[in-house]
Amino acid sequence: MSASVAITTPLTDEVIERLNVGDHVSFTGVIYTARDAAHKRLIEMAARGEELPIDLTGQIIYYVGPTPPRPGAVIGSAGPTTAMRLDPYTPRMLELGLKGIIGKGGRGPAVRAAIKQHHALYCIAVGGTGALLNRHIKNATVVAFEDLGTEAIRKLEVENFPAIVVNDCRGNDLLEEGKRQYRTSSRPIPAVQALGG
Repeated sequence: MSASVAITTPLTDEVIERLNVGDHVSFTGVIYTARDAAHKRLIEMAARGEELPIDLTGQIIYYVGPTPPRPGAVIGSAGPTTAMRLDPYTPRMLELGLKGIIGKGGRGPAVRAAIKQHHALYCIAVGGTGALLNRHIKNATVVAFEDLGTEAIRKLEVENFPAIVVNDCRGNDLLEEGKRQYRTSSRPIPAVQALGG
């Protein structure tokens, strides 16, 4: 049975251990934004032994490239990016201390294994709700790679930012479980019944 859990960032192993797939979480504190180009730069910097512009230990990265804010607004529309695009970078980011990720859609087998190995967490934010999600963002500051524009790394101060746990630290996957349940369900599917199936 899923739970509703309020979490203050950064993430700790104790908090991560309590969470299960399907749990509804709300994050309050700091999370960071980063997409493909920023991930590539961070990993290249780490490979050269350079200090990263942010300490990833215990942090959450939200896969988002927010639109420019309207006058007087903190941030523009801030809906999630498809997470699988970031799969090539994720295992290394977890090695560097990252503990939480928020995105859209599922992850590949290598990422799911790395999330379990590094005792981390992947959550989804609901796609298409960027204009609503930005209400939970109270401040946004570019902290690295300003030249990347919307894909620069931003430090977001969030309040009750909503997400759902898809991959927990034990290797469970909410989306894969859903597929299995669908395949083995003996209940008729209403849409199929309506078509005479």
